[in-house]
Amino acid sequence: QVQLVESGGGLVQPGGSLRLSCAASGSIFRLDAMGWYRQGPGKQRELVAVITSGGSTNYADSVKGRFTISRDNAKKMVYLQMNSLKPEDTAVYYCNVHRTVLGLNYDYWGQGTQVTVSS
Repeated sequence: QVQLVESGGGLVQPGGSLRLSCAASGSIFRLDAMGWYRQGPGKQRELVAVITSGGSTNYADSVKGRFTISRDNAKKMVYLQMNSLKPEDTAVYYCNVHRTVLGLNYDYWGQGTQVTVSS
């Protein structure tokens, strides 16, 4: 099993920055992809950024150039550096581990951390 705990959310003014952290415990396989999703008020959960075990990254168009995802496999951590924040970035941000074993997909989620961008 995998347990994920996010931290680093909070209230920030437009144009500000936040760094989210996600600590993983349990069995983290080196081939697992790790990522961040978010769910804004009245919206569906959406992908923000993902990073593979090899370090390849993918970002939602809305955050490209502003957000950076990184991971530390030794520490079982994944981070999301968020710069130039906008009010539309307001959401609950969830950490995710995605695993494929023998053709079956497994997803693990944290409890979420609130990010509010407002003046």
